Amino acid sequence: MRAFILAAGRGQRLKPITDITPKPLVKVHGKPLLLHHLIALKKAGFSDIVVNVSWLGDQIIDFLNTETPKGLQVSISDERDTALETGGGMLKALSLLGDKPFLSINADIYTDFDYGQFAGFSLNNDLLHVVLVPNPEHNNQGDFSLDNNRLKPARSTRDNFTYSGIGVYRPKLFNSVRNRMNKAFRLAPLIHQAIDRHQAGAQIYRGHWTDVGTAERLAELNQR
Repeated sequence: MRAFILAAGRGQRLKPITDITPKPLVKVHGKPLLLHHLIALKKAGFSDIVVNVSWLGDQIIDFLNTETPKGLQVSISDERDTALETGGGMLKALSLLGDKPFLSINADIYTDFDYGQFAGFSLNNDLLHVVLVPNPEHNNQGDFSLDNNRLKPARSTRDNFTYSGIGVYRPKLFNSVRNRMNKAFRLAPLIHQAIDRHQAGAQIYRGHWTDVGTAERLAELNQR
């Protein structure tokens, strides 16, 4: 299975840090977020990785050219002309990811999640399988609910969880939007379509996970 790292975000909430440093290269405990993911993926047995880039993408490409751990083959999905958001970025990257399910990771999270459990993962008939986490303070209403390992829309109650930015996706998920190549769109509507078709699985992870979305959360993480 190939892995895809979403590294094209502007990082608006991390300004002014991200005015000069792309969010994936912001350091946590002395290492760029992107390097933490690459090391974890290598440890988990992944070797073929695709990274999309847009804002300050030259810096990310230069970093990957010199700092990618040995044994990893990294390909670039280039969005430097136009950032395509999560859905558009995945669709564009399919030409590099191939026609088999792939692991997707948001570059702006920090976690000790073991990606190894997805190395030989089977989606069976599902289009996707995502990892949910308990709701952090900044997203206390959550994104989705869970019913016997099946992903469901968020409930009006508090029995909801937050999307971790980690999931396994089947390229077939994007069949209905192939005509939107090189256009920006979000992934969330496609996830909800898969839920409606009863083709969306999920699991909960209760270990360490942080969305490094603001300067305050970054500072707190580095102080731990």
